[in-house]
Amino acid sequence: MRENKMKKIRIAAAGDNCMDVYDKENKAFPGGNPVNVAVYVARLGGASAYIGPVGTDVYGKQMMDAIQGKGVDVSRMKILEGTTAVTHVEIVDGDRVLGDYEEGVMADFKLDAEDIDFLSSYDMVVSGLWGMIENDLPVLKEKGAIVAFDFATRPDDPVSVKAIPYVDYGFFADDDKDEEELKKMLIDLHAKGPKVMVVTRGEKGSMAYDGEKFYYGGIVPCEVVDTMGAGDS
Repeated sequence: MRENKMKKIRIAAAGDNCMDVYDKENKAFPGGNPVNVAVYVARLGGASAYIGPVGTDVYGKQMMDAIQGKGVDVSRMKILEGTTAVTHVEIVDGDRVLGDYEEGVMADFKLDAEDIDFLSSYDMVVSGLWGMIENDLPVLKEKGAIVAFDFATRPDDPVSVKAIPYVDYGFFADDDKDEEELKKMLIDLHAKGPKVMVVTRGEKGSMAYDGEKFYYGGIVPCEVVDTMGAGDS
């Protein structure tokens, strides 16, 4: 009897990383949307890679070691002279509140031709609003890449507007608007290019639109300690 084996999904993430620094607790943790996605894919048994820059500081080594330690391919990460990006974070009633952001070497991040070839060899490329790769999306699409992109809470940001025609699976977050408002947004955004648009709504779950119908996803009730990375998952 022949055993059916599912193909292992291969996802490459590119763009921002940052150290989430909890100043009051004097703790720091690696993060960033593409980083989180790459780690989650590896945890689920897939193959993942991450391309992004870290600095020559202590945080840079901590970031790179942590990502590699989760089983993610870091062979094309960049070590640039300077400081690793940092986001200062405070926890208020279990919800993470983002403070000052120090961009560091992220300001100088660019993909090169070899990076684009590497990314295109994967089943999907994942990035987001602060990933600094929006100008590379047309080339990635020319090479046949399937692109997932997180517009964060800003689907109308100039970067989002530039990226969306080249996105196959788009995501954004909105905890405030009602369902009818969000349905209209999903329809409007879908018309700009993506095959599927998804909005995450915090405790209200998520909603997706594929051009024909809407789909709904719930949540797993839990005691919330820290919402950091919840949307990325």
